[in-house]
Amino acid sequence: MNTEVCARFGIEFPLFAFSHCRDVVAAVTNAGGFGVLGAVAYTPDRLEEELRWIDDHVRGRPYGVDVLVPGRIDKSAEGGGGLDAMLAAIPDEHWTFLAGLFAKYDVPLPDFEQAKRSNARGGTQVTHQGATELIDVSLAHPIGLIASALGTPPPLMVEKARAAGIPVAALVGTSEHARRQVAAGADLIVAQGGEAGGHTGEISTMVLVPEVVDTVAPVPVLAAGGIATGRQMAAALALGASGVWCGSVWLTTEEAETSPAVKEKMLAATSRDTVRSRSRTGKPARQLRSAWTDEWEAPSSPGPLGMPLQMIVAEGAMRQIAKVAESGNPGARALANYFVGQCVGLMNTVKPARQVVYDMVDDFATAVDRLNAITAAD
Repeated sequence: MNTEVCARFGIEFPLFAFSHCRDVVAAVTNAGGFGVLGAVAYTPDRLEEELRWIDDHVRGRPYGVDVLVPGRIDKSAEGGGGLDAMLAAIPDEHWTFLAGLFAKYDVPLPDFEQAKRSNARGGTQVTHQGATELIDVSLAHPIGLIASALGTPPPLMVEKARAAGIPVAALVGTSEHARRQVAAGADLIVAQGGEAGGHTGEISTMVLVPEVVDTVAPVPVLAAGGIATGRQMAAALALGASGVWCGSVWLTTEEAETSPAVKEKMLAATSRDTVRSRSRTGKPARQLRSAWTDEWEAPSSPGPLGMPLQMIVAEGAMRQIAKVAESGNPGARALANYFVGQCVGLMNTVKPARQVVYDMVDDFATAVDRLNAITAAD
């Protein structure tokens, strides 16, 4: 395919694949697309291991890294007090609510004290210091792109990327966000509609993409949000995008990090089975609706905390829930969920990630042929 991002990044297909799974990243890159590893789940040492593995498996083909750099986080994390400050900022009522939730659904409690400190360490990855460490690790590898999610790329990130000759991408949910991202130094804008999985705004992809394309031209734009087929990729290019950024579609691939119980839920889900909820990270993030999301919205809930405090409360609990769900525990299976977009209704089979790439390209070609036939008709 001949689009600006294909030429700029040296790829065959304008298909960017966001995933927390290194196997998906490598598979998509090796199939002619551009894999992007989500780094927020990793410590700097673990990220180094993951990127070294990808380097070995893509053998010089281009890939990127996405670092979560939220514009706003809870003051306890901004203050530099570290693990103890963040843990102290979590009200006891949230731990009590969580314990009651486990009891209600008959799920064995994890070791709370151990889980608290482990999760707090993960929460530091979305602070300025934590993100900077991940950026430094990423730029020490031969990546082709570094992306900033949830906020304007910080000056230090842009400065370091420029020095390394690495383009900077930024995810946006409004045209005003896009304008600010370009002013801050972003070289590529990902216009992510509300259909997307994970952190997302409310404007639909069909409306957002042309708005952003017009706002930031000539900066190239990738369309994101609910895109899982080649037909949608053709539509995105028709809207003015130079390519697409997909995340959810990889979650039911053979390589995906998705737990078996959640993958089973996704395969059976419809596009109406997702919800934007603050229950996992503290910011609105689209995910499978489950007993977990319902309970955090119930009158008995103390309400989700801000980021990263809600992450500390939720993520250790969700790991335990996923583990117990694999034993067939009905309560854990009811609670289990994961981030996914509305395109989950299109994700009905398990395939290798490379096959998803090839299927999307074939579907794209068929869609373009159909359009060409329409325009060629007398």
